[in-house]
Amino acid sequence: MAITAQMVKELRESTGAGMMDAKKALTETDGDMEAAVDWLRTKGLAKAAKKAGRTAAEGLVGVCVDGGTGVAVEVNSETDFVAKNADFQSMVTGFTKAALTVDDIEALKAADMGGKTVETTLQETIAVIGENMTLRRMAKISGDSVAAYVHNAAADGLGKIGVLVAVKGADNGIAKQVAMHIAATNPMALSEADLDPTVVERERTVQTQKALEENAASAKPKPDAVIENNIIPGRMKKFLEENTLLGQKFVINPDLTVAEAAKQAGVEIVGFVRMAVGEGIEKEKEDFAAEVAKTLAG
Repeated sequence: MAITAQMVKELRESTGAGMMDAKKALTETDGDMEAAVDWLRTKGLAKAAKKAGRTAAEGLVGVCVDGGTGVAVEVNSETDFVAKNADFQSMVTGFTKAALTVDDIEALKAADMGGKTVETTLQETIAVIGENMTLRRMAKISGDSVAAYVHNAAADGLGKIGVLVAVKGADNGIAKQVAMHIAATNPMALSEADLDPTVVERERTVQTQKALEENAASAKPKPDAVIENNIIPGRMKKFLEENTLLGQKFVINPDLTVAEAAKQAGVEIVGFVRMAVGEGIEKEKEDFAAEVAKTLAG
């Protein structure tokens, strides 16, 4: 496969690796971007790329809490200008409140909103504003109580990142603090049991290969048993601590894990939602000259 400059640029931006290292990684893996990231990591040339890499789509995330239930809804727009539009913001707020009464995105589209369905309201707003919009997803969570936090808020309950935290027990404010922590750290899962096994296995493979290569280059190589029984378990423990909410160091008090901070506050965290605008979506990229030519062509 031909390795393009754009591929090298993309790999460099996602890993922080040097240009020649990025090019070599792509060459060694026949242009497979995910495998190239792993190749760089085994050589100690890159950190793990975040799963929710590029955020390209615009729009807003709305969050709403009613007692022990919380919802988050994402509505995408083509431009950030529309996300600042008062009519668009009002629509997203309405969709989010309607989401409290349903359990999935399809039911939300059919839900009543002032005598019209949510889907009809969306289409009418598209016609008025003149820009394509998408009701992309929703998430719902419940517990004894739920706290919400919005990062980069555009209005009350609306922003670029919405977080919900559900707890068991009497919340004294810790859930809101944990929600702010989640916005900053973006954990993969609540606990080790909630992690995707394929993600864990991929990490184990990378760490094993890296440890073997480092050991082979060492002046005093360790026995394979030491690698397998001590070094790999230690590295996997660190991976789990960094990527599971309950195992992470609490940003407000790094002497405690999030689980320990919650326990001291007398609650148990039973679930969370972190929704960021556009995660997993990539816009088509055009160079400026092509964009101008397209505009001139009508």
